[in-house]
Order: sequence, then C-alpha cells, then structure tokens
Amino acid sequence: MKKRFTQMRQLGPVKHVAAVALLAASAAFAASNAQAWTLKEAAEPYSGTTIKAIFLDRPGYKAAQTLIPQFEKETGIKVRWEVIPYENTREKEVLNFVGGGDQDIVLVDVVWIGEFASNKWLVPIKKFTDDPKLADPNLNLKGFFPILLDSFGTWDKVTYGLPFDNYSGLMFYNKCMLKDAGFDEPPKTWDELLTTYAPKLTKGDKFAFALQSRRGETQSADSFMRVLWPNGGSLLDAKFKSNLMSPQSQAGLEYRQKLMKYMPPGIVDFDHAEAVNALAQGQVAMITEWSAFYPTLTDPSKSKLGNCLAITTEPKGPAGLKPALGGFSLAVNAKASAKKQAASWLFI
Repeated sequence: MKKRFTQMRQLGPVKHVAAVALLAASAAFAASNAQAWTLKEAAEPYSGTTIKAIFLDRPGYKAAQTLIPQFEKETGIKVRWEVIPYENTREKEVLNFVGGGDQDIVLVDVVWIGEFASNKWLVPIKKFTDDPKLADPNLNLKGFFPILLDSFGTWDKVTYGLPFDNYSGLMFYNKCMLKDAGFDEPPKTWDELLTTYAPKLTKGDKFAFALQSRRGETQSADSFMRVLWPNGGSLLDAKFKSNLMSPQSQAGLEYRQKLMKYMPPGIVDFDHAEAVNALAQGQVAMITEWSAFYPTLTDPSKSKLGNCLAITTEPKGPAGLKPALGGFSLAVNAKASAKKQAASWLFI
C-alpha cells in the first residue's frame, strides 16, 4: 500500500486525483461485491424444499428453534425437527444413514465425528464454502475457537461441520449438604474429595458423589476420562495406541474404584439423567456434569435444590485442572439429495 501511494504521488496532481478516484472506485466495487451475497437470494433455488433435523432438549436448541420461523420466511425452506433424548441420538442417526432415512441436518457429538466422517456419511463443508452461490462471505472459520472447530467438526484435517452447542465440565453441588457435614466450600482436588469429603457425606441413603458410569460411551467419555486426565493418563497415546496400562492411567482408574463406595448402588448403570436427578433430589451431594444441565437443576419442577445449588470447577488432580470439554457440530448428510444438502448448509 505504501508503495502504491508513493507511485501515485509521482503521477502529478491531476493524474494523482484520477488514481485516487480509481482506487476508491475499486474499493467500493469490491465492498459491494462482498455485500452482494444474501441468504434470500442464495436460497431461491431451494424455496419449497423441506429439510429435517434432530435437536436435543437443551437451551441452545431451544434458542435455535425460535429463529426457525424467521429463516423459513426469508428462504422459503421448511425446517422440520425432532427433539429426542441425547442417549438415543447416535443410534437413531446411524440407523438413518444405514437405512437411507430422510434426516438432512446431522447432529455430531465430539465423540462421533470420527465414525460419521470415516463412513462418508457427512459432506465436507468445502463443497459449500467453495461455491460462491452458497458461501456466505461473512462466514469466518478462523473466528471459531480452534479447539472447537478441530474437535467437533474436523476429522483427518477435513472439516465437516460447524460447532453449534458446546459445553464445559463443571462440578454441581448441594452446598446445604456440605454445610451440614461441616464444609464451607467444595473440594478443590480429587484427593480431597475422596479422603476428606466423601466419608462425611455418605450416610444411610445419602451419598457423596455420583459419576455417570453406564457402559459404553458414557463410561469411556465421561466416567473414565474425568479421572484419567487429572491423573495425567489418557485412553490413547500419541501413536493412537491404548494408554490404559500407563502408571498415570492406572492411578486414575484405581481412584475411580475407590470412589465407588461413596456413590449410590447401581451407579454403573447411571447415565447423565440419573446422575443429574440424584443431585436434584438430594440423593448425592456432588456430581461432575456438563454445563448444559444447569437449567434442569434450577427448574423447581425437576429439582429440590433451590438455593442449595452451587457450582464450581471440576477438582484438580496430580496433573492439574483438566475439565471435560464436550459439544456438537451441525453437518450435512452425504446421502441427502443435492437440493437438500444445499438447503441444509444454508440453514447451518
């Protein structure tokens, strides 16, 4: 730019003004082109198309649902969605892929992206971002937190979906139960939780803690990871091989087994709903769960906690504070028709 203005100064007064005018006109033309794309015009070829999606009963989806009428009015694209429990979502989507169902917008959990992408069930977003008729120039992929875009929407360096609904792991606790046991604050470390808090909070039919542990994804992604990471362990090593036998991983798994005696009977069959409900009904004093469950725990029709509910970070371990990170991206079904794929991308 400095070089360009130096050259213009050398043109003389008249030519200099003309050059400035030309430069301004070029900039205005470029700006007008950048602003030329509109959702309404991009959607015209797909007006009347109906697309289908799956949503969860969580705040982010409810917020999106309130915007759908505006999207439909602007585009003429009809959106139909079904709200189902998280625990049924993956199975329903996989059956849809395999059976040739009619779901167009795919909800992808951070732990499903590898399975969905490697089976070629998702459309790489490059198909849409490289199409000037579909590519919103205001979409700034670099504006996403890298960990979200890389973890929730990307597999093998190919991006398939955009982060939509993301959560952090937190500790929810009943401060009234803790106070009755002689504690003014929650445990800061996992060791403190096990050795100091758990024995005093476990009496009769009341328990110190609930760690959702149902066999399958919940057990590996929630139950195991919450004790592996803080101890410096992991499911896999840098070469993508099992790391469960490392000293750090073994320490985490052994810790979980010791903590089991301070959890409700049948904890191995607790999923998210059971763990949250145990805290909500006063059965347990503490849980580590997703931030998305805050509305459930503050809903008087679902929770007895009232003013006793409190929130803090997940406890620290020998390896430091290693809270869980979870969430979803929205992607396009590769088995949908070309029109539905385009309409689904515009929706996303």
